[in-house]
Amino acid sequence: MQPATEQDLPRIVDIYNSTVATRISTADTEEVSVESKAAWFRSHSPARPILVERISDEVVAWVSFESFYGRPAYDHTAEISIYIAPEHRRQGLGGRLLKEALAMTPALGIKTVLGYIFSHNEGSIRLFKSFGFEEWGRFPDIAEMDGREYSLSILGKRVNP
Repeated sequence: MQPATEQDLPRIVDIYNSTVATRISTADTEEVSVESKAAWFRSHSPARPILVERISDEVVAWVSFESFYGRPAYDHTAEISIYIAPEHRRQGLGGRLLKEALAMTPALGIKTVLGYIFSHNEGSIRLFKSFGFEEWGRFPDIAEMDGREYSLSILGKRVNP
């Protein structure tokens, strides 16, 4: 993985948008634009990066770390997100990227990692739990999409004492 550049943003958005219709990975109900994600992209820093994985010079996945709750007492806690292009899913890439991302946490000053995952996203929950994440919380039926309600699980792991 390597740090994302602004030239990667259109592909990052494409990969993200590929999950919208599935109703499994994001609470966005409509695809987003590159322009709408520009400020989000620029808000990341070397301590809370967006990273991309390339195969044959094409971005096939991305990982982001985001600050939790925006207050100084939480500076050592970060939310992680992983998105993979449809043609590269279910091939072990998510596990490899999560392993690499967790290995970076000491250098990023991260002690605790959180994942916000829809409770019906069994594949992602299984992946995170296989790396020692535990369910630390659950918000029942807080998201509504297409007339159905969905719960959100918070998975967490203390990665560095």
